[in-house]
Amino acid sequence: MNMKTIRQLAKTLQVDTGQLSKTDLIRKIQLAEGNFDCYGSASSGDCDQLDCAWRSDCLNESAVAATETE
Repeated sequence: MNMKTIRQLAKTLQVDTGQLSKTDLIRKIQLAEGNFDCYGSASSGDCDQLDCAWRSDCLNESAVAATETE
C-alpha cells in the first residue's frame, strides 16, 4: 500500500499523520483499530495475526529489514 492511501486511511480513523514513517504510521493505525501495533516486527517471519489487514505487507517489510541487518 502506498503512503497516500495509508495517510487517507489514517485520516478516516482520526490518526495524526504528521511526518511519520510508513512503519510508525501503520502502527498508529493498528492501535486506532484496536489491534497490536506490531507492523514490521515479525523478524522471524512468523506472525499469528492471521486477520490483520497489513499482514502480507508486514511480512515483506520484516523480511527486508532482516536482510538489511545481516
